[in-house]
Amino acid sequence: MVTLRQLRYFAALAEERNFGRAADRVHVSQPALSMQIRELEDALALTLIERGPREARLTAAGREVERRTQRILAEVVELESAARRNGLAGQVNLGVIPTIAPYLLPEVLPQLRAHDITRDLRLQEATTDVLLTALERGQLDAIVIASAVQRPDLVTLPLFRDRFLLAGRIDRLARLSVDELRPESLNPDQLLLLTEGHCLADQALEVCGLNRRRTRLDLGATSLTTLCGLAAQGLGMTFLPEIAVAQERGAVPDLALRRFGTPEPDRQIVLVRRRASDTGPWFDDLAAALQVAGARLIEQARALG
Repeated sequence: MVTLRQLRYFAALAEERNFGRAADRVHVSQPALSMQIRELEDALALTLIERGPREARLTAAGREVERRTQRILAEVVELESAARRNGLAGQVNLGVIPTIAPYLLPEVLPQLRAHDITRDLRLQEATTDVLLTALERGQLDAIVIASAVQRPDLVTLPLFRDRFLLAGRIDRLARLSVDELRPESLNPDQLLLLTEGHCLADQALEVCGLNRRRTRLDLGATSLTTLCGLAAQGLGMTFLPEIAVAQERGAVPDLALRRFGTPEPDRQIVLVRRRASDTGPWFDDLAAALQVAGARLIEQARALG
């Protein structure tokens, strides 16, 4: 008889193409994984894997079983996810990227609790690629990111546009002319960036028409708070999203801000879920709360500059 454990182990092996890596991924020993794969092959009376010294290759039958396995496991994920949300716990697992979470979550959580949108909201903060992987695997029910996702297996709901401001020491920003207040006119040697893996750094480079190798002040910072502190000390300039303005300006009063010329660079904040997941009211309610919180933060930013 085929078991879900066998299918999960086989899916890991089909993706990793290596018994050792697949075993690490599902947190078992390599012999235990190999035994389960053998039992799956026996149950189906098929050879699924060509076993090489360094690589495990799928046979033609293996490719077909992989396709069906992915479909079965996706259904199991949705069953577990629906049970979490509709059960007594009412649990929703939400992922948020680090350049959004510290600013949006404090605004939105009181609203969620007040309206009982979810009695048990579990949060994970991580970079976009980590969150997308967790969403695909069913570890998260939805994610808030700032990247366009054009995939048929995912549903993307736009929340709001978050404009970028230029942040730095007041005397440095005061010297910039109107023409220099365009992303492509900035001196790359003066641009402070988050470390690689953060989409905000990639977006800043993109709107400036730069690549990371052309910037010299890459200090490996992992938070906007660090960058704002350095910028306020005159070590360079950085891009600050509107939703972060009130909090970072409050923490670093010496931080000066200037708006870019039209069109202002921005990022689109989106809420993403799996297409196969249930379409209960939790998703739309969560989106509405995030939109209200985002609009409030943007209004505060525009009042400050």
